Formats: sequence, C-alpha cells, structure tokens
Amino acid sequence: MSLTDNLLAFTFAATLLTLTPGLDTALVLRTATVEGKQQALRAALGINAGCLIWGATVAFGLGALIALSELAFSLLKYCGAAYLAWLGLNMLRRPRRSFSSVGTDGKPGANWFLKGMLGNVLNPKVGVFYVSFLPQFIPQGQPMVAWTFGLVSIHVVIGLLWSLMLIGATRPLAGVLQREHVIQWMDRTTGMIFVLFAARLALSKR
Repeated sequence: MSLTDNLLAFTFAATLLTLTPGLDTALVLRTATVEGKQQALRAALGINAGCLIWGATVAFGLGALIALSELAFSLLKYCGAAYLAWLGLNMLRRPRRSFSSVGTDGKPGANWFLKGMLGNVLNPKVGVFYVSFLPQFIPQGQPMVAWTFGLVSIHVVIGLLWSLMLIGATRPLAGVLQREHVIQWMDRTTGMIFVLFAARLALSKR
C-alpha cells in the first residue's frame, strides 16, 4: 500500500477502536456526569498522555528489537498475530452485554489527569496492543520511531475528539453506548477487524 493508503487504513481502524465502549469511555462518561466537563477533560488528556507514553516505549523498544534480528521480527509478528486473533475471536464469540463503569469513589478536586494517565500506563495490554497493531501500518523502509509516533499521534487526536464529543453530550450518548445491542454490534465488528488484521500480520513479510 502507498503511504496515503496506510494512513487512511490506520485512521479508519483507530477510529473504530476508539468508538468501541471500554474503560476509557466509562471513565470520561463517569467523570463528566459526576464531576463536570473540566474534570472529564483532564481525565481525557491523561488517558491520551498514557497512550503517548506507551507509544514512546514501543517506538524505541520495538525499533531496537526488530533491528536486532530476523528471528525477533518473526517472533514478534506471530505473537502479535496470535494475540489479535485471540482478541478478535473472543469478541466474536462472547460480545459484551455491558461495559464496566468506573467506581464513584473519586473526590471532587481529584487529579483526574493523573488518574487517566495511570489507567493507561499501568495497563500492559495497551503496550501489547500497540506492539501488535502499529507495525502493520508502517511501510517497508520507513523510519520505525517516526512512524510509530506519527500513528500514535493520530490515535491520540481521534481519542481527544471522541472524548470531547462524549463530554459535550454526556447523557444522551451514555444511554446509547450502554444499550446491549449497540455494545454487542461494536464488539462483533471490532472482533472481525482484529481477525482480519491478524491474518494480514501473519502473512506479512519484512
């Protein structure tokens, strides 16, 4: 694929993943509902700061690993493909009926930026997901670090826009996102995309 095709494909996939209800969505919705828009915005900024931290970790670590050996590249490729396939098949077989809400033990004035950031930084699944997902959209011969930061930045922008939409229309969107059939449809659609990406990754060449 061309550079433009790679960017468009990643933007589409990242948008779909961002719109899928999960812990980050629950955190923003809960904070906006209970503590207001300003605190919810701080939580959203923290969540995406956590994505940037993971992006930096993956960019430098993954680049060094892939440059090290063909074996390391192959192991990473097949582990990533297996992880994505497992994730996708689970979503297809057992789509969620609801998504977990965030606890209400936060106090007014709490540092929601830090809470949002730590929620992602302390979640190793974010790093594993970036490692398995991002390489599919980095064209052969392109600088690994620059492209990783670029793709993560696209993901962050999409995440911030989605958070702003959630904050601006908290109550109506919260009701829609918690409907069982909406959550199941999103899980199944995302699961199918994951399985397709897993096959693409497994068949890809260095």
